[in-house]
Amino acid sequence: MAEEPWNRVNIPFPSAVSCVRIHFNRTTDVNVKKLVEENENALKLLGNEILQTEIRLLYELLYVLNNSCRGNKTFRVLKQVEQCINRVKEMKLDVALQDLRDLCPTRIQRTRSIQSGECDVPSQPMLEWLCLKVLGAAQLMSCTLNRCSRAFIFSKQQLKLEEFIVLNVVITNMLSRLWVVFRGVLASLASLYQQLLELLREVAHAQPMPFLTGFSLPADMVQFLGPSDAFLLTKPTPRGLHAKNPQQQQQKKAPVQFPNQAKRKKKEDLGVAIQRGQHFDIDMKPFLKVFRDFTEVPKDKTSLLEAREVEKKQMFKKQLRAATTFSDMATHLEEMIPWCKSQSLEKEKRLLSFLYLKCQKMKCLESAGYNVQRKLRIFKRDACWASSPRGSVPRTCLSVAALWRNAHPRTHFQSLRTRFRPSTVRICATKKRLERRRKRTELSVSGLSEESKANRTLHETTPQTSTCENQDDIDDIFASVGL
Repeated sequence: MAEEPWNRVNIPFPSAVSCVRIHFNRTTDVNVKKLVEENENALKLLGNEILQTEIRLLYELLYVLNNSCRGNKTFRVLKQVEQCINRVKEMKLDVALQDLRDLCPTRIQRTRSIQSGECDVPSQPMLEWLCLKVLGAAQLMSCTLNRCSRAFIFSKQQLKLEEFIVLNVVITNMLSRLWVVFRGVLASLASLYQQLLELLREVAHAQPMPFLTGFSLPADMVQFLGPSDAFLLTKPTPRGLHAKNPQQQQQKKAPVQFPNQAKRKKKEDLGVAIQRGQHFDIDMKPFLKVFRDFTEVPKDKTSLLEAREVEKKQMFKKQLRAATTFSDMATHLEEMIPWCKSQSLEKEKRLLSFLYLKCQKMKCLESAGYNVQRKLRIFKRDACWASSPRGSVPRTCLSVAALWRNAHPRTHFQSLRTRFRPSTVRICATKKRLERRRKRTELSVSGLSEESKANRTLHETTPQTSTCENQDDIDDIFASVGL
């Protein structure tokens, strides 16, 4: 499958003119003015000192923890956050936005152009190239936000287990600030993309010079990022008719008075949590200002997205049942895997990717002339299950190692016991076993020698005793006669 044009570090610059002269009126003036404002806002957030300080702190933490925390999950996800930030730096988005600022007319030039009726604005290839840059940067911002959330969860788990408390407190604070800043950058890029599309329509109508032929730009950033990241571009609904009166707002902001505050003069223990009135007026001006033009996604839209997802899966299953060869199956899987990735269906994407590899192997057998119809029927059933996995996993979706473990559970358990047993215990056990065998052999040999000696003495002593007894009897006879 061909790579998307926005998913590149170095997007090729269009070999065309950067500026064109078009008819300039009040509407074009408003569009150019909004575009310049959004561009300045994005540049201000990208070059913000707070963002640069947090990035330097991230680099320092990763440098210090490189040797001691390589196997830690939080450290691994922090490395992924660093990779996303480095990719944003490599794509040189700030340089592209500065070029856009230089190409757009200034306020004085726009005023004179309204009087003359013509003005120089960025050309269609330049605007489309900038749109690709903004789309790639927005995708990277979304990926960075997800990595920050994962690292925050892992660090929070370590805090609950009371492990590396100081380090995890520093990491959670840093990730929270990075998440807020990157979300503000993503929202500003979404607004900038909308203004780029508005100006692009006018320029393409006046001086058409298409640059993108095999790729169509999405209508908005929410459609490009998908429903899983749509909440990043929303904010609470603005105050309307049901807003409170100014007097009620002043009453709400008034300080809370405690009745027993004057009587209580004891010193407070800083180690004990004390409940207070949580009525603070927090002002988040730098980065929350960009969310004014966004609204919440309605529930009807979420239900519509879920219905589209179900419809897409049903269509995929119907295509699988109609496939007659493994080549058709591979084509359908190539279309379904990127869709699952865009919808954040990780389990379905992993299973379909595994089946896609098996499908490639079966294509070779099919091209060689083997009869694979029976395998094709089984493969269709497993692919339908993988698109919406429920219940037990089929055997064909399991790896060779998993099949061996299922077939030999006892052998696997015994091998684990012997593997995790310490080496000293095994050596001592073998020594004791050999010592017991040696003692048994010695006892058996000594027993046989004693029995043979006893028999020999019995045979030797028996005739001597008989002769002695016969001699005693003869002496008694002669004594009785008087001899």
